[in-house]
Amino acid sequence: MAEGLEVVDADAHVVEPVSFFAELFARFPDDVGVRADTQLGVTVEGRAYPQFTGPGAGCPPDKGLTDAPGVDPHTAAGVLKDADVDGIDEMVMFPSFGLCVPTLRSPVLGAGVARLYNEWAAEFAASGGGRLHATAVVPIEHVELAIEVMTEAKGLGLVAAVIPPALATRNLDHPDLDPFYAAAADLDMPLGVHGAPGIHLPKIGVDRFDNYIQVHCISFPFDQMTAMTALVSGGVFDRHPRLRVAFLEAGAGWLPWFIERLTEHFESRGDWIGNGWRRPPAEYVAAGNVRITCEPDEQTLPTLIEALGDDCVMFASDYPHWDGAWPRATAELREHAEGRLSAGSLAKVAGANARAFFGLKAPGRKAAEQFEVG
Repeated sequence: MAEGLEVVDADAHVVEPVSFFAELFARFPDDVGVRADTQLGVTVEGRAYPQFTGPGAGCPPDKGLTDAPGVDPHTAAGVLKDADVDGIDEMVMFPSFGLCVPTLRSPVLGAGVARLYNEWAAEFAASGGGRLHATAVVPIEHVELAIEVMTEAKGLGLVAAVIPPALATRNLDHPDLDPFYAAAADLDMPLGVHGAPGIHLPKIGVDRFDNYIQVHCISFPFDQMTAMTALVSGGVFDRHPRLRVAFLEAGAGWLPWFIERLTEHFESRGDWIGNGWRRPPAEYVAAGNVRITCEPDEQTLPTLIEALGDDCVMFASDYPHWDGAWPRATAELREHAEGRLSAGSLAKVAGANARAFFGLKAPGRKAAEQFEVG
């Protein structure tokens, strides 16, 4: 706990270990192999993961983690130690390599890799003493299989399913995906939209650049705006009003502006979208369909909260990636909130909103008392 503040990290990452990849090679020898051009990385279905050269280049595999001294993301014990250093009580863990599952072309391979990852992630989280929570990957290009895998993942205790910002030839409002959204709502399984450059997801704007840093500047916000446009204006939340979706790793400052932009289009030409939105976009935020994560050092949090309330934003550290703030993520959150957010709003952003969104068990007595005071 960071100086009495309960902190639930809404978007941290696991680092899949060598043993995971060894099992991957053993189960799928015809489809998965070791890359020949680097000491790290794999090939899947003949494509390199990650692809760190060319248009939309991803992160070189040896540059992805923070170089802050002492970090140890390779075991649950190491993650918990690092969480303690940063004052983080609980972490919701998203994949690293596992983010590639939606791009796999073979339904058999996609479902097989997803199940392998989800089983490993559940075991990893279970060894965290209730402080680590895993998210599931699903082969969403193959909807019926994705529903099966998501249902199994819910049974394993995973707290959300990861979806990409767009599919290979379909956007997230495509009617083919409605059965998946209905299943997620019925399972009370929130969804997290999480992209990453270099893993063969659709290149939304990043095809203009082959320098990873330039790609990184635009990939996450462009991805999330594309996903939000589809889900909000495409009527997905009207068809599935109990669906909860978090838009991840693009920061939070763009949300008020983008909701305002969507609202302008809803009011002036909203009827041009046939089976689309039925309410002003801000109402989907107010209803809990839309949630977003913030960076620890965001200057725009007060503006966002003033425009859209303090229920819609969750703290995320992006641990242990190079652009995260470990070991000062919670310190930076507090520093940027001081004198600008109320104690109640800070408590929601730091932990309570993530606990509600992911359906996590109530905090311990001391944390609960602190939240009530705040």
